[in-house]
Amino acid sequence: MRVLKIVAEGLTTSFRYPHFIQSVHPSFPMPPPSTIYGHIASALGNWFDPEGVQFAIHFTYDAKQRDIEHTIMLSSSSGKLKGTKIPKVLEGKVNPFYRELFFFPRLTLYINQIDWLPAFQSPRYPVLLGRSQDLFTYTQVKIIDVESATEAYFEKTLLPYSTNRHTSRGYAILMPRLLDNERMRHPSFSRYFVIEERISSREFLWFGKKPAEGHYWVDPDTPEVKGEHRGLSFLSFVGEDDETFVLA
Repeated sequence: MRVLKIVAEGLTTSFRYPHFIQSVHPSFPMPPPSTIYGHIASALGNWFDPEGVQFAIHFTYDAKQRDIEHTIMLSSSSGKLKGTKIPKVLEGKVNPFYRELFFFPRLTLYINQIDWLPAFQSPRYPVLLGRSQDLFTYTQVKIIDVESATEAYFEKTLLPYSTNRHTSRGYAILMPRLLDNERMRHPSFSRYFVIEERISSREFLWFGKKPAEGHYWVDPDTPEVKGEHRGLSFLSFVGEDDETFVLA
């Protein structure tokens, strides 16, 4: 299968949990699918139909730390601006909070839309990942042939939630999947399984029938570890939740 492979690198990034507003802003361990959708749309220059679009990611960083930031919380006010007769309608209050940041992040993104190559070679908008100040740059954009393999290893990636049936070497997480721009950015959420430490498919537990050989997509350009290349889990933005772990 031919896919588009993009490598993006930056200095900092953060993927805020949407339900945290004050005091602390923890980060998702890697970009949620909704962030990936926005990143792709930025390169294309417009929203795109997510139907049929699939992606896989590998996300790393050098360090993680908390930083103190602040926002200005506005509220209604009255009276006059100091030293003037101009009515004062709003006033702000400084709201400090801790934000979790990743330093020197690196995203490898695989997309099953090879005709989008020119958009990533010359993106329409500035390359961002996360916040508007988290500028990135593309260090690699190319088309590759991913291969079907009997075994693979997985690391620093997002897998279908159903992976929890086969290993405990990860954890489940609820992430925003897509923002509906026709419904005031109404979010949809889905469950996923985060793999951080490297795990071989040979370590997965199968109850009942084991999948046939050659059922993992791998990137042949990744380092080979004990005869295996890095596996890719292609996820989608719409449709039924990705519950199938067998990838090919």
